[in-house]
Amino acid sequence: MSVPEDEERLLPLAQRWPRASKFLLSGCAATVAELATFPLDLTKTRLQMQGEAALARLGDGARESAPYRGMVRTALGIVQEEGFLKLWQGVTPAIYRHVVYSGGRMVTYEHLREVVFGKSEDKHYPLWKSVIGGMMAGVVGQFLANPTDLVKVQMQMEGKRKLEGKPLRFRGVHHAFAKILSEGGIRGLWAGWVPNIQRAALVNMGDLTTYDTVKHYLVLNTPLEDNITTHGLSSLCSGLVASILGTPADVIKSRIMNQPRDKQGRGLLYKSSTDCLIQAVQGEGFMSLYKGFLPSWLRMVTSGFSFVFVFFVLKLLLICKYFPLSLLVFSMALPPNHNSFSFLYLFLFSFYLSSESCYLSW
Repeated sequence: MSVPEDEERLLPLAQRWPRASKFLLSGCAATVAELATFPLDLTKTRLQMQGEAALARLGDGARESAPYRGMVRTALGIVQEEGFLKLWQGVTPAIYRHVVYSGGRMVTYEHLREVVFGKSEDKHYPLWKSVIGGMMAGVVGQFLANPTDLVKVQMQMEGKRKLEGKPLRFRGVHHAFAKILSEGGIRGLWAGWVPNIQRAALVNMGDLTTYDTVKHYLVLNTPLEDNITTHGLSSLCSGLVASILGTPADVIKSRIMNQPRDKQGRGLLYKSSTDCLIQAVQGEGFMSLYKGFLPSWLRMVTSGFSFVFVFFVLKLLLICKYFPLSLLVFSMALPPNHNSFSFLYLFLFSFYLSSESCYLSW
């Protein structure tokens, strides 16, 4: 074996396979962040469905009978009427979504930034490249994750359906995927994909570009270094911009995904995202497009903090012999009914052991 190969095998795992390591770490960090902030996401979805004007055409009286609730009253109402654990209803497909979306988005964005576009001569990444790269990465990741987003939104509304005396649509996550597939085919799993990728493009345009811009400004113009504090402040600003840009598309996406459908899988309330937008503005006013804005922003900020913190911790543990232990702790932090995630720990553990340098570190 040549000397360069020996030196390469002694490198930490994160340096030997940087993109694979970043994808795996992103998936783990996104899962923890999703578990911590999911009640805000559930509250946001319920707020987006309140006062849906299009329901009047189907003779649904829920719009007139249900009083409008804000974020706090909605969350408390879920706890009082459905139970505390129902704040995490739909978290399983949400985790599936983030493993695909967050990991894929970050890897795609890093690839575009480092390989396709490249940095300028002064090592600065231009804003226009961040905008294009962020939007492209978000669109690709969200399109792939659309089936999980569809199931998540519909499962989040199951508790409300039960309170209204309507039959539940699903028995569980896998039944939801199977039912949607049997009724609408492959195309049915991508219902609402147009406003979904529109939202992803807008959110990523605001999130990634603001994040990079603010972080670059703080590092160059303040005593702060490139650390967790800088990343946290950048997440605070990027979450606000992303919520302002993405909430209208998010409202449209949630309503299209949750609308009742006929036997052929066609929506009964909206013909398209444009039709949904027009009905919402005409029937509820322009500000209806910003229903759920506050929990959406709070979730982006807290999720950003959680993601960055967990990502940095796992990244540090990745280069030391305690990485298998960190994965074990991560797997134990998952809800006990997430048996499907046992493969994630086993895969990462075997991935770690596959490096001879890890044996030497022991």
